[in-house]
Amino acid sequence: MHAKPFLKWAGGKGRLVSDIENLFPNNFNNQNATYIEPFVGGGAVLFWVLYKFPEIKNVIINDINADLINTYRIISRKPRKLIDKLNILQNEFYSFEFDVDGRKDYYSEKRALFNSRSSDNLNQAALFIFLNRTCFNGLYRVNRKNEFNVPIGSYIKPLICDSENILEVSRVLKKVKILDGDYEKTIEYANGKTLFYLDPPYKPLNKTSNFNSYSNNEFNDKEQIRLRDFCNLLDNNSHHWILSNSDVKVIGSEDNFFDELYCNYEINRVRVKRFINNNSKRKNLNELLIVNKVIEEVVLIHN
Repeated sequence: MHAKPFLKWAGGKGRLVSDIENLFPNNFNNQNATYIEPFVGGGAVLFWVLYKFPEIKNVIINDINADLINTYRIISRKPRKLIDKLNILQNEFYSFEFDVDGRKDYYSEKRALFNSRSSDNLNQAALFIFLNRTCFNGLYRVNRKNEFNVPIGSYIKPLICDSENILEVSRVLKKVKILDGDYEKTIEYANGKTLFYLDPPYKPLNKTSNFNSYSNNEFNDKEQIRLRDFCNLLDNNSHHWILSNSDVKVIGSEDNFFDELYCNYEINRVRVKRFINNNSKRKNLNELLIVNKVIEEVVLIHN
């Protein structure tokens, strides 16, 4: 068994890992490299890196979502206490298997408790995972007051407490430095051989897309430009980076936003299936993987 994401996360990169792997620098190795994720989210790429390169010593993750980062920290430090809390929530939720209204009321009660921010960090982490596992499509969306506002999903007995995975995640996170806040400060942890993987809130494909609601801080076009400037800074300091984002240049569109923004770098378009506009159907879309160095020869690194 190896650690896997402990959350459902919109825009998760599980389906893109092989494409991202192909863009890793050829000299990336277990012992000397530093790996940094300024927007860790659900951590699909992070957990792949920790599995693929078990001897890597310098791993740094960050996210502006304080509730998410609190959960990472609790799993790292207090996994068994978290498991105890999740087991209670799971058993209580399962008790409403044949009571739809009771299940909805229980969910609403726990969501209100989470949004009150009145619990300690351990209970907030347990509520965070509970809501993620029981809400509609595993979405994470907050309003401007930073209140989680996703309705309950249709799950009757979802796996809320995956104790084996939590313990394994805790084990591998022991080597990871966990930060919270603005992504720019992560450059302080870079050294001579550093790879950044940047997975920011995606630029929406249309006005109803929900890619941008992971925190109450809007990641608009101005923020996308600030991120490009950060990538330029990384490039000037000889750090390798890979960045993912939505491909707004869809069929019939002349939107060249990212093509112009990253015109000095290599832009790769890859196909991936995503849920769009809270629709239960998946659609094939292009996503962008942008790198600051052209990979002349792809070398897959195996243990």
